[in-house]
Amino acid sequence: MQSKSYREIVAECAQQVNEIFPWDLIAAQEGGKEYLLIDIRCPSEFQVMHIENSTNVPRGILEMACDFGYEETVPELVRSREKAILLICRSGNRSILAAHTMQLMGFREVISLKTGLRGWSDYELPLVFSNGLPVKQEIADRYFEPDVSPEQQGLEPAQGATGRGVVTR
Repeated sequence: MQSKSYREIVAECAQQVNEIFPWDLIAAQEGGKEYLLIDIRCPSEFQVMHIENSTNVPRGILEMACDFGYEETVPELVRSREKAILLICRSGNRSILAAHTMQLMGFREVISLKTGLRGWSDYELPLVFSNGLPVKQEIADRYFEPDVSPEQQGLEPAQGATGRGVVTR
């Protein structure tokens, strides 16, 4: 079997998954469409901020949460196989993989939030902290700024560099 990168896997799955932009989601909701909002980020990410009334079902337990008989089972989710489910992550990639998996499990109307919470925040839509209080836009903007080190980019840090962002090729 030939190996694939994360981006290749996401791109392949994206061809089989429905996606919706944040502004189109808002328009659909204003038109009366109801969605079960499932945030598949890690619990620590969800605790920082999330869309109000979303439920955290981390990607790592998704398959068990979608089926009866497990400690991780989320009954509302299992019973929603025929309902519209919106999957949410940080950038829209993990939610594509999750939507693909849920389709394989028989969920009929699973949709990935295209651009994820980054796009949601860019569109200045509301987010809440874990205590339910609203997140100020400046805080959301800072939180969703990319923070990838040179090493994570596959680059070597420059000798003697003390901060991030100084790289050599």
